Amino acid sequence: MALVAVKNAPRNAAGRPEGALPLGRALAAGTLAAVALTGCLGPAGSARVASADASGDGTLRIGLILDNTGRQNFLNAPQLAAAKLAVKEINAAGGHKGKPVELLPETISTDTAAQAKALVAAKADVVIGPTDSSRAPAAIDVLANAKVAVISPANSASALSNYKSGGYYFRTSAADVAQASVLAKLAKDGGAKTLAVVHEDGAYGKDVAAAVAGAAKQSGLEVVADAEFTAGQAQQAAATAKAANPDAVVLVSRDGAQGAIAELNNAGLAGKKLVLSDAAVSRYGSGLGARALDGARGVLPGVFPSAAFQKDLVAVDPGLKDMVFAAETYDAVILAAVAAAAAEDDAGTSIAASLVAVSGGAAAAGGNAAGGGQPASEPCTSYKGCVDVLRAGKRPDYDGQSGRINFDSHGDITEANHRVYTYGEDNLPTMSGMETASSSGG
Repeated sequence: MALVAVKNAPRNAAGRPEGALPLGRALAAGTLAAVALTGCLGPAGSARVASADASGDGTLRIGLILDNTGRQNFLNAPQLAAAKLAVKEINAAGGHKGKPVELLPETISTDTAAQAKALVAAKADVVIGPTDSSRAPAAIDVLANAKVAVISPANSASALSNYKSGGYYFRTSAADVAQASVLAKLAKDGGAKTLAVVHEDGAYGKDVAAAVAGAAKQSGLEVVADAEFTAGQAQQAAATAKAANPDAVVLVSRDGAQGAIAELNNAGLAGKKLVLSDAAVSRYGSGLGARALDGARGVLPGVFPSAAFQKDLVAVDPGLKDMVFAAETYDAVILAAVAAAAAEDDAGTSIAASLVAVSGGAAAAGGNAAGGGQPASEPCTSYKGCVDVLRAGKRPDYDGQSGRINFDSHGDITEANHRVYTYGEDNLPTMSGMETASSSGG
């Protein structure tokens, strides 16, 4: 998978340009086209809002599902380093109820169901992963039935918001549609009053395009065209967009992005007129015609890791070269431990029932371990800080390395950070700003 190594990006302690991401998060998004969304019902009701009786054994065990092989195997190291760093900090702060938190031995496999079964057998209370959205259902089905909480640091497929996990599934990464309001805003900020949406067929293209159209209308933009294409066959879609004479074009694409940009360029829709979805952002360079993207803008999800966080990660793994999904993994582990502390119980059911509340989610429910009685909330940015908030009789609102979390009733984060990139004459992107979007893309 190609990497988006961003020009002028800060370098991590390992000397690698920071901000390199998988092209359009293709791996993280995966595809749910072949997955039935009925899923595993898991326990009756939703563990996210249900009351939970203490049922743990006193030891908080955290498992990892690392499912990246082949060209994508570089994604495992930052997640593992982040999980180890989080557990180290939790234990330095006293662990869970005075006992060390255990990070279960990891394996790497694309068979997430088998990994999930092994983690259940190892008495995991919460599992962090998987990376690939298309493999998430297999893991969720096993873990939800075993009443084990699941927090993915990377899943982005929109369909997972409604996957029937019994309330055991959460994710610290944003759904694909969260970028929609940012894409519409970029078009409007560029002076556009009319907008054409050109999207690749498939769940990603259709879902994000529909969300962009809705966000555009809410912001006062007129959507004058919405054209679909298949990868390698974007000429007609480009012609449709040109005929509508839009002020700006939002391209929502993954595999067919480069060909679509070339066709839009041929149609006179290039440069500053273009706004690219996350899956379309890449270092195109000489792969496109001269200045094809000069002035174009695009987005990638997440934030750059702070220098201090990078240093801490490299201290755990001196050979670490990438930081992809590290912040989201770290936050997932810290949140799980804070939820267990709030519940005073390490069982997966108690963790799932407390996660919304300790993340600062608006759906923090009366009756669950952390939300009952609705004590005043107080922001905290570390496990120790959140435990101190609990000891003061308040409800922790954890804001982490990836930003604000605030889980909603679907287990989705309600605010998503997006980095904005602007292309130069060389068709290469440079980070030019940050935007925050709601999880619904509205």
